[in-house]
Amino acid sequence: MSDYIVSARKYRPDSFSSLIGQDTIARTLSNSIRRGQLAHAYLFCGPRGVGKTTTARIFAKMINCANPGPDMEPCGQCESCVSFQEGRSYCIHELDAASNNSVEDIKTLMEQVQVPPQVGKYSVYIIDEVHMLSQAAFNAFLKTLEEPPSHAIFILATTEKHKILPTILSRCQTYDFNRISIPDMVRNLRDIAARENVTIDDESLHVIASKADGAMRDALTIFDQTVAFCGTEVKYEDVIRNLNVLDYEYSFKLVDFFLAGDYGSAFLTFDEILSKGFNALHFVGSLSSHLRNLVVAKTGGLEPLLELPASLKARYAEQAGRCSHAFLFDALGITTGCESGYKAAVNPRLHIEFALMRLSYLMGRPAAPAAAAAPAASAAPAAPVAEKPAPQPQLAAPVAEKPAAAAPPAEEKPVAAPPRRRAAKSGSALSMSAIMEQKDQPAAEESSSDSAAALPDNDTIRLKWKELAGTYSAKPRLASMLESGRTDIREEDGVKVVELFVTNDAQKQWLEEKMLRAMENKIRELVACPRINILISVIPDAESGEKKPYMPEEKAKDLMEKEPSVRDFVVAMGLDTK
Repeated sequence: MSDYIVSARKYRPDSFSSLIGQDTIARTLSNSIRRGQLAHAYLFCGPRGVGKTTTARIFAKMINCANPGPDMEPCGQCESCVSFQEGRSYCIHELDAASNNSVEDIKTLMEQVQVPPQVGKYSVYIIDEVHMLSQAAFNAFLKTLEEPPSHAIFILATTEKHKILPTILSRCQTYDFNRISIPDMVRNLRDIAARENVTIDDESLHVIASKADGAMRDALTIFDQTVAFCGTEVKYEDVIRNLNVLDYEYSFKLVDFFLAGDYGSAFLTFDEILSKGFNALHFVGSLSSHLRNLVVAKTGGLEPLLELPASLKARYAEQAGRCSHAFLFDALGITTGCESGYKAAVNPRLHIEFALMRLSYLMGRPAAPAAAAAPAASAAPAAPVAEKPAPQPQLAAPVAEKPAAAAPPAEEKPVAAPPRRRAAKSGSALSMSAIMEQKDQPAAEESSSDSAAALPDNDTIRLKWKELAGTYSAKPRLASMLESGRTDIREEDGVKVVELFVTNDAQKQWLEEKMLRAMENKIRELVACPRINILISVIPDAESGEKKPYMPEEKAKDLMEKEPSVRDFVVAMGLDTK
């Protein structure tokens, strides 16, 4: 037990060549040592666990090595290298600025800097978390940092570069460390597992690397935790249970349910995930990531963006082949909207379940029998003739004089694709989704163009007008105006005109300037006919035939016309009625 060393310390890099994911920094420092161009102060900044302090130690060990190799690697045999490996070197001094951040601590350091090294040529001072120094400590440190003794080199390390004073930054060579990529971490973890005689599959390594979020130290810590739980035979199921990671199988199953329109199974799967203790918001984020991977897998040339093992890439490619671009775009819109609105939801579970239902209806499965009958009607020319007379009397006695050829498009509208697609789309992505679906389903495009050729009857327009009011639920006054306001529908020059009556000029002006174009586009889409216009009119007074005053200016004008004394008072005082 006492001899055990965690992997993050046991396999810590000890040379520039063994650094992971920081090749540019390693090359720059090696060249500066080879050419003898050493700066007196360096600043290493970047996320946690990416090798800042490790690089500083390697650099300090290298510049004091008596017999460096041809690749500027420490020999490991001279007195300086041996003392460094045994932890007794007096050439390297480490200071934790988080706990030594006062002026007195910096004064002690300044006195220590004056002492030359006993072995080697340089004394290296590594200050971790340097951003934790106080303002006074920074000011006390400034002069020494700018002009230190020739044998002193400072290496400052921090995770928060923006907190460093500009006067300090200007005196240091700054090196920005990058997050370590998942392939690099998987490669290093696989090598360490082989040294430790641990059997582990690539999928488990990818889970560990993803959980580490770009930090190699975190990845090694998670690896040790996993081995402690699983032993030397590590399996994927044990890894996700130990790390409380949501299994990707759930995402694959859910997308299959969405494609089949089976929101009931999606609800049960979501309940199973919650029963295992997973956070609901993390579940939605995982589903969004899965849909993003499907988009990447479906789009050619983006394979490098899938940081996954080969077995998972094949599964993503197979499922992406069964999804249309329109489905994936709309699904991502729903999941990202669900994430953004989760915290504001009164009932978070219902909020997510409603998103799952919308995802299940993206493929247009609200009524399986009707959906199955529609292709049959379009495929066989004789079948539609036999089926159309049955619904014809229900749809309109008023259209009885029209020829039989004009009736079928009006009959096909309730079953046509646009109403079913509309139920699952957001307003911002509607037109793009419609274009994508028309590319994927040419038959639906033909039926929609046929239905747009005939004007809808007034009953259909009134029904869709109520749906239009429902789309403005976020604006209650407008929704109430559309739903309960007076409307007249007439046909003029082959165009249906819907005249909406409002109570005053202010409402008319606002609707015409702000909302008219959007309302026309929506009602045209709802009835699948572009030849519909909306006209805004003001309701005249029933008795006098005059408009009622509404705005303060109108009321003042009306009062002055009725009361001459008020008019005289306004003129005499020079008052403004606006």
